[in-house]
Amino acid sequence: MNTLISTAKALLKFLVASAISMFVFLFAMGFADGPWGMVPGGAFSEASQPAPADWSFAKELNTVEFQLAEPDSSRTSWIMEHNSRIFIPSGYMNSTVGKIWKHWPMHAEKNGNALLRIDGNVYEVHLQRTKDAELLTPIMSELARKYMDVQPPITAQLMADMQQQVSSNNLWVFELVRRS
Repeated sequence: MNTLISTAKALLKFLVASAISMFVFLFAMGFADGPWGMVPGGAFSEASQPAPADWSFAKELNTVEFQLAEPDSSRTSWIMEHNSRIFIPSGYMNSTVGKIWKHWPMHAEKNGNALLRIDGNVYEVHLQRTKDAELLTPIMSELARKYMDVQPPITAQLMADMQQQVSSNNLWVFELVRRS
């Protein structure tokens, strides 16, 4: 009996220490220069510059970092490029995890001003959500190529499934445009 109580106390101490450590880590990341993997971070420290007109250099990038104007936090995201335009997706928006973890898309919809960091360069952009099926067709194809290992052309069924994810608000897609 004493062994069971001692084990329970040790486990409880470990869980409390782990929770405190996680809280301190996440709090400290709010002051970091950008995100760390999937953990959101603080504001970028580099000076920003206007966004380029041609984003073709971003075609093969797997991830980028971006910081919303409000709240002043940054995160890592996938990126798709098509015809020198770039797009950032946010999936699983209707899932429990998405509802808890992903607040940035709602903030971006209210105020899309953001900074995008690629290879140490910070660009001033504006995030505009799009649901336009015609515009999204090549973007969904690029998403499938880069992150689902599907070689073009993608099947009509996969495209329909991806478009359904957008129309059901489970997948949000933002185009990053120059600030006006």
